[in-house]
Amino acid sequence: MPTPVPRSSLPGPRAPRGRLDALYAEVQRRDPGEPEFHQAVREVLDSLGPSLARHPEFAEPGLMERVAEPERQIVFRVPWQDDSGTTRVNRGFRVEFSSTLGPYKGGLRFHPSVNLGIVKFLAFEQVLKNALTGLGLGGGKGGSDFDPRGRSEPEVMRFCQSFMTELHRHVGEHTDIPAGDIGVGGREIGFLFGQYRRITNRWEPGVLTGKGRDWGGSALRSQSTGYGNVLYAAHLLRTRGEELAGRRVVVSGSGNVAVHSIEKAQELGAHVLTASDSDGCVVDEKGIDVPLLREIKEVERGRISAYAERRGASARYLPGGRVWDVPADVALPSATQNELDAGAALALLRHGVRVVSEGANMPTTPEAIRILQGAGVAFGPGKAANAGGVVTSAFEMQQNAQRDTWSSAWVEERLALVMRTIHDTCAETAALHGAPGNHVLGANIAAFERLAAAMLAQGVV
Repeated sequence: MPTPVPRSSLPGPRAPRGRLDALYAEVQRRDPGEPEFHQAVREVLDSLGPSLARHPEFAEPGLMERVAEPERQIVFRVPWQDDSGTTRVNRGFRVEFSSTLGPYKGGLRFHPSVNLGIVKFLAFEQVLKNALTGLGLGGGKGGSDFDPRGRSEPEVMRFCQSFMTELHRHVGEHTDIPAGDIGVGGREIGFLFGQYRRITNRWEPGVLTGKGRDWGGSALRSQSTGYGNVLYAAHLLRTRGEELAGRRVVVSGSGNVAVHSIEKAQELGAHVLTASDSDGCVVDEKGIDVPLLREIKEVERGRISAYAERRGASARYLPGGRVWDVPADVALPSATQNELDAGAALALLRHGVRVVSEGANMPTTPEAIRILQGAGVAFGPGKAANAGGVVTSAFEMQQNAQRDTWSSAWVEERLALVMRTIHDTCAETAALHGAPGNHVLGANIAAFERLAAAMLAQGVV
């Protein structure tokens, strides 16, 4: 670990690289044991040198420190009863990272891996992602180490009710608007909303997004992260004069983002070969059967191995296998953070991959990104490529505020427009700062500059 540097010794705006290194050392000192958060901050800081050279006012003391420090971190106990009557206790989190551009906005994740560092990294990424949308949203994230897998519906309901009993005092349509994430789908959002309404005695649909269509939800909310990522990948291909149609695609994961990435890629004419879960992956040479995959994962809540058992001769299950070992033109990592490492990147290159676009949050390790970009692969970072979910959440908030409902066609048209705008913003920003084609740098600088300009305008808050 680098030697901690006291704030008083941070260099001024004439030494941006030294200032960035010192800030990273300070983040490591103040937030020990949070490697994912360190990784997310490091990636952004490594991109900012060209921006600070063009805008020395953004190196004003305290500004970058505020970008890397959450406004508020909430940790709380979540007691609940299982079906046997035994009281269980989990831990709940909400990190309200930045309200500079609007109310805190970001999902809730229920998974055993959730801890404060994971939530903080997700919230930090969400701030930048939301800034890229241009839709007036701050950033936050939350969740719990509760595992809904294998739990009965009454158990999930009791947990959600206990979770919202504490969370309700911190959220609101003008303050903090949670949504779903891993382990939190429409069922969980319904239970959370019901408890919020019960406690507050208010019908406040804007307090949560991802709701059912019949009670305030938006068309395509569940599909939008996967759809948006595929649209982003298609734009990356078009910058090279190529189309997605006819391309071989590998997708990791089998949750909401993965399923809808597969669905949209196939709709655009791609040949999607894989899906996976924590036990292994399936390879289907005929192309993934989305209705079968959805039945197994969303209805039965089963394991991916069942897909191969029921699909027939075209599909095979690889216990512990990786989708990255399957020859493909396009890879869409859509499961979890740091799933695509250096070895996976080299395997993709051997098989001729052209585009990697992140459906999950930070699924590619820094070394893997360097390998892919160094080989000329078009790379779409998650904060840009998977912004479709929060974009449609913003649409849901707009509909709730207007007491209106938009058609699926209208939502999809607007989603496509915003995803194209995000892609173009990243491309243009990268080119402006001397790194054409580097969407990681373009996304980080574009988001940072929007935040920094608003912070300077608002003063120290």
